Amino acid sequence: MAARDKPLVWLRGEIKTPPMSAEARIEAGFLLRQLQSGVLLGLPHLRPMRSIGARCYELRVVDERASWRIVLRIDGDAIVIVDIFRKTTVQTPEHILEMCRLRLKQYDGVVRGDAK
Repeated sequence: MAARDKPLVWLRGEIKTPPMSAEARIEAGFLLRQLQSGVLLGLPHLRPMRSIGARCYELRVVDERASWRIVLRIDGDAIVIVDIFRKTTVQTPEHILEMCRLRLKQYDGVVRGDAK
């Protein structure tokens, strides 16, 4: 990681084989590395998730058996990984969106120093 690259902050999830194929895991790592170095990807890899919050995105990784989503937020000092899940529906389920909002709220509270 270069000195200017943003670190990854993991709130939930992991990228591993299994359940992802080795190819999907490598692609996810490559795409996250691009984001760390400041490359803002576009479709089809990165889609804004304004329903979660500002600077939130869905990173799309297509596997041979499934489609994976990595929900993340691009902060000034880090890439915050909020959730990783297997995509099984057309729309992201509301309970996943709610959990992502809650995790980010808790994270922001810790970062600001006002978490209980």
